[in-house]
Amino acid sequence: MTMRQALRRHYAGLVTSGAQLVLLVAAAQSESREVWLVCLGLMALISLFAWMSALRRLWAVRDTPTSRVASAAQGYVELIGRGRPLAGSPLIGKLSVLPCLWYRYQVERRDSDNKWHTEDRGESQDAFVLDDGSAVCVIDPFGAEILTRHKDTWRRGDYRYTEWKLLENDPLYAIGQFRTLGGGSAEIDPGEELKAVLTEWKQDSKKLHARFDLDGNGVLDMKEWALARQAARREAQKRVAEVRAMPDTHCMAQPHDGRLFLVSNLPPDQLARRYGFWAWGHLLIFFVALTGAGGLLGWGRGWGQ
Repeated sequence: MTMRQALRRHYAGLVTSGAQLVLLVAAAQSESREVWLVCLGLMALISLFAWMSALRRLWAVRDTPTSRVASAAQGYVELIGRGRPLAGSPLIGKLSVLPCLWYRYQVERRDSDNKWHTEDRGESQDAFVLDDGSAVCVIDPFGAEILTRHKDTWRRGDYRYTEWKLLENDPLYAIGQFRTLGGGSAEIDPGEELKAVLTEWKQDSKKLHARFDLDGNGVLDMKEWALARQAARREAQKRVAEVRAMPDTHCMAQPHDGRLFLVSNLPPDQLARRYGFWAWGHLLIFFVALTGAGGLLGWGRGWGQ
């Protein structure tokens, strides 16, 4: 996992983190008013950012209309379909060695104090397909937030293994940047294609002269060069026609503007309820923490140091 992915994962994890509980426990173990103020302030700050994060996700899931792959507009879209492997053969899970579309794994070791420490973690980057019956869309999971109901945990001695997966035929919900490549949607400049053909031909000057040096003097005159350009134009038109005759390839990837890129096997209404619950929960924690901090500031005297 790259540093950028790790930061995105931790930022997304703020929505469901237990950081506030850890801070509350730390404060409860201290009799210092200053420690309580710092912990309550951090709880409020974390909850504020988590509330904004959950709310942004809620709006994206709730307000983005569902599109069909075959007719989806280019840009930010929401798709619903079934998961399929891209190349016909599924991916193999890192720890379980079972077929899947995507996996994330974590290996932890228990030390002498009975505490767990992460020794290895990562996730797959292989693309997979969402099929909604109208067409298929290739999903590039790089940078995506992936929520799945498939989670397996098992232990062997002092090691604990956890693996999250998306499976073939899972119902898939995806929201992200949609783009259609190739085929009739290909943006091809005939003039640039002509230049490319001529450049290619010029690199093999012997073959070029064999075709168009009609008088055999080793130099292409204006008439011979005009013939070469006509032939190159026909070749360029042929290549453009071949590209446009190819089937369209629909893709979804991480938006460049920072908007939510989410893939899940949970239905959108359940995702919306989950984000709504997290948003209200963090808002409540924010106000409780602020109220507690305000009470401590007002109380002040008499608090044990």
